[in-house]
Amino acid sequence: MLVVFVTKFSIAQYPEVKEKIINLPNFDNKTLHYGYFLGTNQYDFKFEYIDSYYKELMFKDITVNQKNGFNVGLIGDLRINNFLNLRFEPGLYYNQRDLVYPEYIEFTRESDRLREIKSTYIHLPLYLKINAKRINNFRPFILMGVSTDFNLSSNENNSDDNASNVFRTTTKSFNYELGLGFEFYLYYFKFSPSLRGIFSLQNELIQDASKESPWTKNIINMFSRGISLIITFE
Repeated sequence: MLVVFVTKFSIAQYPEVKEKIINLPNFDNKTLHYGYFLGTNQYDFKFEYIDSYYKELMFKDITVNQKNGFNVGLIGDLRINNFLNLRFEPGLYYNQRDLVYPEYIEFTRESDRLREIKSTYIHLPLYLKINAKRINNFRPFILMGVSTDFNLSSNENNSDDNASNVFRTTTKSFNYELGLGFEFYLYYFKFSPSLRGIFSLQNELIQDASKESPWTKNIINMFSRGISLIITFE
């Protein structure tokens, strides 16, 4: 009886610890694997103006109204070692930004203060993915890389400009990117949400034909700034 009592007491004090089930234990050993992603984005513009612009308008900036866009694309992942991967994620990024200009004397109509800029990017990024150590079915990571965008909606070669309500930007732009994300190993696939910042490195503004255009004459450079929430399935 004493032995039975001690045994039951021990079980009550130290219940059986269930072993954690490890999903996809060999997934990260693959040299090459593929996947796809979905996401949403918001883009802004960073402006650099001529010196007289702020003096004339008392530091009034061009306002950028950001709207939610969407992303979709494919993933190619090359394993370097346990903690480094090289990734190529070509995709389609769509978004819209509305520029609202301050009240210029040059503008004769209220509608001239608003310019809608719709962008459809073929987005071609190359990332170095730096992984932390896997903890059960979870692993954080950071991304850094460069990307090239081809804007199918740029109007760069359009002969019309803002005088005809056509705001023009460059077709091609070059960016650097930074990101942070988390990987969750599920039974059949790996699910990874991540947040990325996209920062253009070159001027994207196409000046209007008239050097006195109120839409472009005060702007020296215009750079895209974007943030994107990506969900990958691998």
